Amino acid sequence: MEVEKIKEILKEEIIEIHHIGSTAIPGLKSKPIIDIMPIVKDIENINKYNEKMFKIGYEALGELGMKGRRYFRKGGENRTHQLHILQADNFTQIERHLAVRDYLNSHKGVAEEYKDLIEMCDGLINNRVHVAQTCYIVCRNS
Repeated sequence: MEVEKIKEILKEEIIEIHHIGSTAIPGLKSKPIIDIMPIVKDIENINKYNEKMFKIGYEALGELGMKGRRYFRKGGENRTHQLHILQADNFTQIERHLAVRDYLNSHKGVAEEYKDLIEMCDGLINNRVHVAQTCYIVCRNS
């Protein structure tokens, strides 16, 4: 299993690991990409695992636009998995990822509304899920 491979490689650093993103919400339309969020002790130590991660198919892409994150993808442009590795004290980013997942999992009606928005946006933009997620949260809280 993928999580076990990741845990084995990052065993010195890993604290916990979460399944996030659309595939973590049953019934939600999603691309077949599994988003995984390992929480680690020290983000600065993660680069030393790049070679081991490469051996199990992951490409290291550094922060990739999010300070304090280490992003890895498996499958290149046709990726199957994405890792969003965060340090345990990066509360804002950890909470952001978990809050959306947990809220949609516990509010099925809202998850249906969110699913409808994703379907409406599908094909209009490349990063449809992130944009739909942001728009939905902003509109819902207005």
